[in-house]
Amino acid sequence: MLDNLKPIDAYFLKHDEPIKSCLQFLRGYILAHHTAITETWKYGVPFYCYNGKRFCYLWVDKKRQQPYIGIVNGHQINHPNLLAENRKQMKILLIDANEDMPIEIINDVLNAAIALV
Repeated sequence: MLDNLKPIDAYFLKHDEPIKSCLQFLRGYILAHHTAITETWKYGVPFYCYNGKRFCYLWVDKKRQQPYIGIVNGHQINHPNLLAENRKQMKILLIDANEDMPIEIINDVLNAAIALV
C-alpha cells in the first residue's frame, strides 16, 4: 500500500498511532502557519522551508519514541523547551503524542525559527 505513495507521504503513514496522527497534525499545522512555508523531502526527512530556505523538519526520536520538530538553526534560539542534546546546530522540540498539542510553544518556536531565515 505504501509502495505507490511519494516517500514523504509514506513517511507519515508508516508510523503507528498515536505518533502517526501527531505527525500528520504537525505537518498540516506547520504548512498552515504561514503561506511562505513549503514542504520538501530531503535526506529521508520531511523538511519545511520558509521562502525556499530550510528551517525545520519532523522526525521521531528512536529512544523516546516521541515525534519532534527539529529546528535547523536551533542553536541560535533560546527557548526552555528546545533541546540541543549532542547537536551542534539544531535543537528539537519533543512532542508527547499522548497529550494535547502545546500550540503556544509550537507557535513560539516556529516564529523564532522563521525569524532566523
